[in-house]
Amino acid sequence: MKGVSRWILLATLLGDASCHDIEHSRRTDDPAVSGRTIALQVCSNCHGANGVSVSPTFPKLAGQKKAYLVNQLMDFRAHRRSDPNAQRYMWGFTHLSDAQIDQLATYFSSRPPPAGVPGDPLPVGHGRAIFTSGVPERGVPACSACHGAHGEGAGEFPRLAGQHADYIVKQLAVFRHPGQRPRGAVMNAICVKLTAEEMDSVAAFLEASAPRVAIPADLGASETRSAGE
Repeated sequence: MKGVSRWILLATLLGDASCHDIEHSRRTDDPAVSGRTIALQVCSNCHGANGVSVSPTFPKLAGQKKAYLVNQLMDFRAHRRSDPNAQRYMWGFTHLSDAQIDQLATYFSSRPPPAGVPGDPLPVGHGRAIFTSGVPERGVPACSACHGAHGEGAGEFPRLAGQHADYIVKQLAVFRHPGQRPRGAVMNAICVKLTAEEMDSVAAFLEASAPRVAIPADLGASETRSAGE
């Protein structure tokens, strides 16, 4: 019994120490707290521990382009993004250091990208046509020109494949209003030419799109493929 008591005491002490560390790490205004810790103990409440959010109110961040994440976090910190949800959920992150922003972006960009969610074939097919070919008669370019042939993103242009359709539609609507999204001039010029039905279709296609993952270098190829191929 004495042995059991000692194990109970040890477990209690370790548990207390662990909780103490968690509380300490939640002090995100401390520049010594790592971006990974902030991701796991703060950002995860909305975006999920691996960056795959459940609610379409919050974007999926897993596999997102690092450069895009850095830009957005800097814009949140400077209060440059003035869309309603940016103010509601991200306005308090003015304390993030450049190092923490870089670490946050590194963490979420390194998570496996989200899988596609099958949707209604009709809007998905319509959205695929717009994504790959645009709407030439109205001067709308193909989305793939900036966001990649499979919605995988490129540099400062975000990954869209597997993203919540409702979130994409919401952001397309935000882009219609100049000034709410910095770096959004190009998207503003496009979104004002799209109908609500076209936005819904593009979003449905992207939500259904399978993630593209790089083939490991040791396989001797640099192209990408869909997960599960």
